[in-house]
Amino acid sequence: MKGQNISVSVPTVIKYLDYLKEAYVIEDVPLYSPKAKAKLNYYFKLYDEDVSLNSIRVSGNRYDLTHNLENIVLNELIYLGFNVTVYCSKGREIDFRAEKDGKIFLIQVAYSVAEEKAYDREFSAFAGIDNTVKKNIITNDEIDYSTSAVYHCKLRDFLLMDEL
Repeated sequence: MKGQNISVSVPTVIKYLDYLKEAYVIEDVPLYSPKAKAKLNYYFKLYDEDVSLNSIRVSGNRYDLTHNLENIVLNELIYLGFNVTVYCSKGREIDFRAEKDGKIFLIQVAYSVAEEKAYDREFSAFAGIDNTVKKNIITNDEIDYSTSAVYHCKLRDFLLMDEL
């Protein structure tokens, strides 16, 4: 079948995505728009329920560790009872907006921010967001990269927490 063009309808794709969600293979996370101050029901980002699925078809032992960490953090946030969305404002995306008991957290996930380029990329996602929302970055780094506006949490510590 390789090289053949196969036409599949949108309803068929949606049906199979629903099957995958029902089987706990994938989790769809809606987009949150601060401009609309609501979840957008037409946009979802898909995450694997089991992080091993991210690595099954990877060639050359090249794993996307940050993507795996995002999946781990998402699963933990859901386990802790948070309502989780992807936060998008002015074309910039923050990995997660987690809400529970009236508290809102914005969360960036990265394997490491030790390199200046990674640090700038991850922390700049929070630029322009007021300090009424708690901003967090979760990494594997041992050094504390917290700033006056962003709290840095080690992945290990996050996984041992009962709440944020």
